[in-house]
Amino acid sequence: MYTPSDYSQPVFGQPMPPPAPPPAPYGQPLQTAPPPQHMMHAGQWSSGLCDCTSDMSNCCMTCWCPCITFAQIAEIADMGTTSCPVHGALYTILLLLTGCQWIYSYMYRSKMRKQYMLPEEPCNDCLLHFCCEPCAMCQEYRELKHRGFNMSIGWHGNMMRQHQQAAVTPPLAPAGMKR
Repeated sequence: MYTPSDYSQPVFGQPMPPPAPPPAPYGQPLQTAPPPQHMMHAGQWSSGLCDCTSDMSNCCMTCWCPCITFAQIAEIADMGTTSCPVHGALYTILLLLTGCQWIYSYMYRSKMRKQYMLPEEPCNDCLLHFCCEPCAMCQEYRELKHRGFNMSIGWHGNMMRQHQQAAVTPPLAPAGMKR
């Protein structure tokens, strides 16, 4: 077998291979794997505002417990900087104490629209959340699902899943190494 000192010596007359690039930091997409096709398109919502019944489980959850739907959307839009339970608790407190939770939720629709370059339609985000918050949140939820997010595992779970699915190439061995 080879000793560790055999690996560090270049083979006479052959240059050493270039060092491998450093791994991508956690939460950043790998440069070797292009993003999925559906994540590269921007400009249009994947579903309409009133298509709530296309995902009945989310429609029911949003109607009966909007804090859960909002928290899942906000965690993804925030890229995991604030956890789902914190967003849900803040939304619930605003709902129960002031009834102005729509101000909190519209800010995340605006943030999500900017991230994915989506149009502000059919009207202003603030007005949309004031008048029809459940429909707006259902549309946002469906959009994130369409873009490949698994809403139940949150931002960090989605990033770990993305890294596990990315192609991993083995390191190159120097030309003189043989088995």
